[in-house]
This record gives sequence, C-alpha cells and structure tokens, in this order.
Amino acid sequence: MNFLKLSDRDFGETASTDKPKRSSEFSERKLAPADFSGIYSNDLLPASGGEEMTRGFLQELVGILLGFICKSNQRSSKVLDFHHPHQLKEGLEGFSLDLPVQPETLEQLLVDCRDTLKYGVSTGHPRFFNQLSSGLDVIGVAGEWLTSTANTNMFTYEVSPVFLLIEEALLKKMRSIVGWADDEGDGLFCPGGTISNLYSILLARYHFYPEVKTRGMGALPRLAMFTSEHSHYSIKKSAAVLGIGTENVVVVKCDERGKIIPAALETSIATAKEKGLVPFYVNATAGTTVYGAFDPLNAIADICDTHTLWMHVDAAWGGGLLMSDRHRMKLEGIERACSVTWNPHKMMGVPLQCSAILVKKRGLLQECNKLGAQYLFQTDKPYDVSYDTGDKSIQCGRHVDVFKLWLMWKAKGSDGFGSQVNKCLENAEYLYDQLQKRTEFELVFKNKPEHSNVCFWYIPPSLRSLPPGPDRDRRLHQVAPRIKGRMMEKGSVLIGYQPLGTKVNFFRCVFSNPATQQEDIDFLLDEICQLGADL
Repeated sequence: MNFLKLSDRDFGETASTDKPKRSSEFSERKLAPADFSGIYSNDLLPASGGEEMTRGFLQELVGILLGFICKSNQRSSKVLDFHHPHQLKEGLEGFSLDLPVQPETLEQLLVDCRDTLKYGVSTGHPRFFNQLSSGLDVIGVAGEWLTSTANTNMFTYEVSPVFLLIEEALLKKMRSIVGWADDEGDGLFCPGGTISNLYSILLARYHFYPEVKTRGMGALPRLAMFTSEHSHYSIKKSAAVLGIGTENVVVVKCDERGKIIPAALETSIATAKEKGLVPFYVNATAGTTVYGAFDPLNAIADICDTHTLWMHVDAAWGGGLLMSDRHRMKLEGIERACSVTWNPHKMMGVPLQCSAILVKKRGLLQECNKLGAQYLFQTDKPYDVSYDTGDKSIQCGRHVDVFKLWLMWKAKGSDGFGSQVNKCLENAEYLYDQLQKRTEFELVFKNKPEHSNVCFWYIPPSLRSLPPGPDRDRRLHQVAPRIKGRMMEKGSVLIGYQPLGTKVNFFRCVFSNPATQQEDIDFLLDEICQLGADL
C-alpha cells in the first residue's frame, strides 16, 4: 500500500536552495493516484458496495497527510507559504473557498485537502517558534485520527465508556503529580486554557456564594479578583463573561522578571476592601505567556489562607514542567491551590486542543453546574451513573480530547515527557547563551530563562550607535514587525514579537517542539540578522 505519492510541488516550494534530505522510499515510491474525477461522496460508505471506494479515498488522504508530516520535518521546506487574505479569498491555482450548490468530485476534495495544507502553517516544523503550542507528535496524531473516527461525545458512559474512563485515569494521574491526595480532587478536560481558567472563577464564586446559581449576581456583593500584570488576558475575559466585570479585576504589580510581588498583592487586597469590594479569588501564574515567569506560589498561598481566598494557578504553559524532576521545583506550592489549569497541548506536545481544569474540592464541579437534563442524565440506568460526568460541564456536547494524551503517555511514559521538557528548556538556555555572545542582539532582561521563553531585541547596524532614548525606542519599535513581515514572505522561519509595558517591540522565542535542534536556533539568529541588516 503506497502512502508516499506526493512531490514537493504538492506543498509549495522549498525554503532554501538546499537539496531536501529525503529517504529513498519517499522519493522512489510515487505512483500515479487513483482516478476520483468521476466519483462523489455518495459513492462512499454507507453506499452499497462503497467499501473499496472508501478504502481507496482514505488511503489517498492518508498519503496527503503523511506527505505533509514528512515534509514538516524537512528543514529545507517552508514553515509557511504566505498569501494575504484577499489572495486566498479570490482563489489561486484552483483553490476556492466558495461553497457549491452541486457536489464536487472526490478528486477536487483531495485537491482541496492538499491546498489547505499547502497554504497553511507547518506548526510541526523545527523552525516554527511562533506559539506556545508547536510540534507534531505522530502518536498524538494517531490518537486524534482515532478520536475523529469514533465520533462520540463526552457526556454519558453509555455513549463514551472507554473515553470517560481514560479521562478519569488521566485526571487522577495529573492531580497526583500536582501533589493532591488520592481522595481529593476532580476535573474536566476543556476546550482550551481560557475555558479552564473560566471554570476556576465560576467554581470559586459558587464556593463562596452558591446562591449565585439561582439568584444571579444581583444577590451578591461587589466582588474583587486579583491577577498579575503579566497574567493571561483570559482572566479578565472570564470576569467579563461571568458578569463580575473587568473593572473588578485588580491587576497586581510584578517585579522586573514578571513575577507577582506578594507585598503588592497584600496592598491590593487591603485597598479593595477599603473601597467596599469583597475579595474572593487570586490567580497565580506558573509560566507567564511572554516572559515565562513563575509567580511565588507559596507566598501567594499564605496570603490566600490569611484572607480566605480561592487560589487558582494558571499553569497552562508551565504545568508541563511538573513532568521534569529537574524543573518541577519551579512550581513549588502548587499543591496548595484550590484549582489548576494545565494544558498538555503546550509543553507536553499533545495535538491541539488538550487542556484540563483540576479542582481540589471533590463534588464542586457537579454542584456548581448540574441541571439534570432528563433526556441525558436519567438516574435509573443499568450502570453506575456517577460515570455520566457531562453535568459537571457547562457544555452539553464535549469533544474527546483525552485519548491522544493517554496514547502519548503510554508511548513515552512519564519519564519521556520529562526528557522532552528538559530538552526544550536546554534549547532556551542555548539561545540565551548565544544572545549574550552576539553584539547585534540585546536581552529584554538579563536573567537566565526560567521557562523556554527567551525575549530579545535585534539591533540593526543603523541603531547601534544611537544612545538610549525616545528616538532610538521609536525606531527600534519598528524593527521586529518589519523583520517578521519579511520572515513570513520568505517562509523560512517564524517567531513572535510584542511590546510589553514600556518596552518596545521585541522578539519572543518559545520552545515546545522536541524536533528543534541547536542548528535551528543558529539559523533563526542568522536569518534575523540577514532580514534586518538594512533596517
């Protein structure tokens, strides 16, 4: 069975003139694809006699996907083949976003699949540094394929028996890694860290004010919640969604490294009380989005204990470090949290999406969210209905996000995840060391990275003799966006940038792809220098 039928032209030009490194199997086993030009979807299963046609179509599709996976791991290939929105909307090379009235052939659908990958971004490429989620784990992909094939829902045991038990096993394991006792805790897998963080606020509010479920916010005092100035924007967004209001989210000052200052948190709580607000929730961050900073969790826990506040730890980015014996001490005190967000789709490399909310108080999720829809959650079913976990969720339909993580855990073991995390942080240290050696770059802060985030400026030759001041800052602010634009057009590498506070635009490089090697980091720095030399 031939899965390797695609040539380079199926996924765009290569990013350099270097000859791609390809196995002989990939280059020699190309056969002419089957002819689907007169075949339509209604010829596939469940159509009578459709099994062979279905098999042939899916084999063609697997060939496309496998070709993309192989190409994503070739450094000579592009990270992206960039086109502006108007170009893709207008259609190019036979690719059209328009929805037809009459069905199109399977041949056209296969072309559309190829083009969708061709004009997208290869987030599994070793030189994709743009987001916290990167890499392309083959076992994880296999898990996602199986999940889609099963096409079931995570609300009742009767329709999702194996997946619900897998979720239970994963949540138990993750809670134990956090440091909670076996008889403590609950949790759910959620559609992303923002929703996991929203759950934490929802549960905290219900814990202190259960009447909110029936009577609404009008029955409550004016609440106040606290988070650092470097925390994720989802905390404020959740406050808006839940009717608490963004004005009642108190942003607490951080030190120069991006860690919340405990004394400033104490002062903020006292000030809120003086204004008549009622503090109830503190968000601590374990791995901030830009700097990769870890808040002092034990100090925050002490403050929460003193004021009887719910302590949440947003470890969406930093939770993966719990898998590493070398780095887990950076989250010391996380076991004192009331709830934890942990995104395995970040540092653990699980395909998107895979996020969990872990809750220390067992039963709270059910109490807060239960409505007992009789068409789903009957109490007289012929099995233990405690496994009908759907009423814990604010959703009805819930996607299966657990199988790919479970399969990867079996493939790697806990030690394998730990080694993967260690490698990513070693890459960050290597980049940090290189930046210190090269005069054309400046670090945003001098400290050694705690996580895999490394933040820096590229200083083009025209700015190197300028003294610090508004004119230099104004010109430096334009450098990163212009280099990023050129980078996207060329497609050789991708990295993010942003301003922060008074700091003008700087590059933020993050490592979560175990395929990335030191040669890719060297390439990144050389490419930035080449693209920005004339600025």
